[in-house]
Amino acid sequence: MANASTDLDNAEAQRQLNNNNTRLASSSGHWETEVTSSKLFECSRIKALAEERDAVQKKTFTKWVNSHLARVSCRIADLYNDLRDGYMLTRLLEVLSGEMLPRPTRGRMRIHCLENVDKALQFLKEQRVHLENVGSHDIVDGNHRLTLGLIWTIILRFQIQVIKIECDDNRETRSAKDALLLWCQMKTFPLSIHNFTTCWRDGLAFNALIHRHRPDLIEFHKLIRSNATHNLQQAFNIAEQNLGLTKLLDPEDVNTENPDEKSIITYVVSYYHYFSKMKALRVEGKRVGKVLDNAIDGQKMIDRYEALASELLEWIEKTIGIISNQKFANSLTGVQQQLQAFTTYCTIEKPIKFQEKGNLEVLLFTIQSKLRANNQKPYVPHEGKLISDINKAWERLEKAEHERGVALRQELIRQEKLELLAQRFDHKTTMRQAWLNENQRLVSQDNFGYDLPAVEAAMKKHEAIEADISSYEERIGVVVELAGEMETEGYYDIRRISARKENILGQWSLLKELVVGRKARLEKNLALQKTFQDMVYMIDWMEDMQVRQVFCHAFYVI
Repeated sequence: MANASTDLDNAEAQRQLNNNNTRLASSSGHWETEVTSSKLFECSRIKALAEERDAVQKKTFTKWVNSHLARVSCRIADLYNDLRDGYMLTRLLEVLSGEMLPRPTRGRMRIHCLENVDKALQFLKEQRVHLENVGSHDIVDGNHRLTLGLIWTIILRFQIQVIKIECDDNRETRSAKDALLLWCQMKTFPLSIHNFTTCWRDGLAFNALIHRHRPDLIEFHKLIRSNATHNLQQAFNIAEQNLGLTKLLDPEDVNTENPDEKSIITYVVSYYHYFSKMKALRVEGKRVGKVLDNAIDGQKMIDRYEALASELLEWIEKTIGIISNQKFANSLTGVQQQLQAFTTYCTIEKPIKFQEKGNLEVLLFTIQSKLRANNQKPYVPHEGKLISDINKAWERLEKAEHERGVALRQELIRQEKLELLAQRFDHKTTMRQAWLNENQRLVSQDNFGYDLPAVEAAMKKHEAIEADISSYEERIGVVVELAGEMETEGYYDIRRISARKENILGQWSLLKELVVGRKARLEKNLALQKTFQDMVYMIDWMEDMQVRQVFCHAFYVI
């Protein structure tokens, strides 16, 4: 897209140059040429900066993707090529989301790649991720800009969107990029950090983040702002070697005139998640220590473990039984309510139980540690209450949860389709009813006229009405077909649908009967008018004959 824009700018500049040369005198031509050359240089500079930015983003995003794929023993070599088949993209989303995506289709053909990438994009849409102008064909074709845009969107959704910082002064809650910037400002004070570009060029901000959480690793007071390359290299090496953070950037990527904001954000957010996890572990450690301090003896802790394990296993089995029930409400509203309840379970109820499961593991570890410190016999939970047993039960729960989610979404689609069919049915039956009422009114009127021409005209009009009604039978059939389809699919309000259908069919039958009856009356009236016509002709003939007789008689008398 950037290349096309640059080409258009160059072409426009050249066109203006040619036009100006034809209009202006030779004295001003030299000045115009210099202006155009300046524009061309500016466009070339913009293009070079864009390509440099894309190269930095590609390198950073590739390392970021590999840092997560390493958890499933996978990696990519080229961001644009290795995501084209959709397999690595699917694995990345599974690692980030913790959910299982549909199994990728086997095969290396383009159609297989499109199908796999489409599954990944569909999953993102289900996660309410807005994908603007990104299609499966763009990724399969290796579109550089859109591939970078897709990875950035994934980073925003699974790494940055979850960040929320609460201010101490006004209790205001920020989110996403602003929250990350606020966190950096709090952790690097008194440094002035107001963006994710130039404020990081000297490397002090990266060192300040590490020093704030691990002062033993960096002597911050010895750093010199002018020695940017050394500062950056030191921070990146320490983060990789001591914190285990993947080195997403190199000093030359940051110490430049226009550092790439997205690449720096991607790297900085890894610091945030690491130190946040470290803080959470520290808090959790204090909590466990408090439990140990407050525990009366090991037996009470064992009893507590047994009770919690039994309660958790009971909840898991009960929940599996509930969500394994594939009987859904037979209405769109009902299914939407069930889906809302299922979402509430996934986002509220289940995370609490997952935390209890983690606490249970911590409790068992605490028990074992306390017994080992006191040289007591190790505690072994009763059969069925081992951590491995709980993990197996949890896996069965997640499998049932996945099947429930898929089935609910399929049922929602089916109910939405039925609701659209019902709306279409109601619309058509309303139009058919109005048409039937109007035509019944027409054929119920016997205004045939009082002479033969009027009755003949009425007959022709009636024949036209008959033809119109006959052609309408197909539209009545559409109503019947829609009702039949909804009845086959088990639409919840089928009784109302059937009643309307029967009413339409009844009105249709009545209309046909009225048409037949009207035609019969019209034919009788026509025959009667013809008889009257014949009688008129006969009377006129008789009167004519009588006049002739009188005339002849008078002639003879004369």
